Amino acid sequence: MIKQKVQDEINDQIQAEFQSAWLYLAYAAWFEDKNLEGFAHWMRLQWQEEQAHGMKFYNHMLSRGGKVELQELDKPIADAENSEEVFEKVLEHERYITKRIHSLYDLAKDEGDYPLQTLLHWFIDEQVEEEENAERILERLKLMGDDNASLYMLDQELAGRSADEDA
Repeated sequence: MIKQKVQDEINDQIQAEFQSAWLYLAYAAWFEDKNLEGFAHWMRLQWQEEQAHGMKFYNHMLSRGGKVELQELDKPIADAENSEEVFEKVLEHERYITKRIHSLYDLAKDEGDYPLQTLLHWFIDEQVEEEENAERILERLKLMGDDNASLYMLDQELAGRSADEDA
């Protein structure tokens, strides 16, 4: 049986993962409004990925006899001056999620919750990838500055991202 403290933290993480999905969907809409369909596509795939992350925790809890308690999601704030600022916020958010995952892992170790530790190994690796992807796009946006032709080329590249790449 899952300990109450661990169950509470997993429920908080489920909320954080779905909140992340909601944020990415809001950024997809922000990019759609700017006619940057490739960026919007990339954000929609992130939305799907974050939902899947939430479901991993959801299913883990259920498989161990825990009680899933879904929490309210806040309205996502997806305002920015430009694409670079969006990706600065995305990177900051992913770093926040990484800290949450690490804290949850520390709790799992302290509580001797080996099944949760095993699950969290996957998430630890995933967060390295999440931060790397956001940082890579941010650095490219910084390099191109106000060059609209480069922005268009990056938009076209991001449009080619497939869900299979994330599996």
